[in-house]
Amino acid sequence: MSGACCHHDSQFDGLSADYRRRLWIVIAINAAMFLVEMLGGHLAGSQALKADALDFFADAATYGMSLAVIGMPLRTRATAALIKGLSLVAMGLWVAGSTLWQFFVLGVPDAPVMGAIAVAALAANVASVLILMRYKDGDANVRSVWLCSRNDAIGNVAVMAAAGLVWFLASPWPDLAVAIGMAALFLNSARQILVQAWHERGGARHPQPAE
Repeated sequence: MSGACCHHDSQFDGLSADYRRRLWIVIAINAAMFLVEMLGGHLAGSQALKADALDFFADAATYGMSLAVIGMPLRTRATAALIKGLSLVAMGLWVAGSTLWQFFVLGVPDAPVMGAIAVAALAANVASVLILMRYKDGDANVRSVWLCSRNDAIGNVAVMAAAGLVWFLASPWPDLAVAIGMAALFLNSARQILVQAWHERGGARHPQPAE
């Protein structure tokens, strides 16, 4: 994902009926998978599945906020992106903290349940990524949607790998390692969104003179 044009005013800002339709579809997919993965995480005793479920929930909220601010001034859209970036920071810290806490109380997760739900979640994530692929670049508000979708797809591949290693090693370590890795991914995405949104807010406050 190139960031070479992150601060150009000509970036796509979401003003497209097709983009809105795609966002509504992806919101529905993410809301459904949040419920499926959270239930599966409890049944399997998997912190990685719960972390990924939380990512689905955050994505659905993020897409809803993105829809709400489409067409608003750049400063408003950048502010919404800042809020979403901060929410990713909070989510990353929560996943990291809860993973460290559960390390001392959880046993070995149920690998078959982990794997089965991760396959379903991966299918949902790949569908979301393909739906949004056309709009992966844009202002901070649009780009935050793409980053969240990408995080989901990466996260589910990692959960599938963790399920295989949990089964092979009979150890909770792979599950815990994936959860920590996902927390790091959330924090890195948050950094990208916050930096771009901050620059866009500054540009809206001090617009460049027309050439």
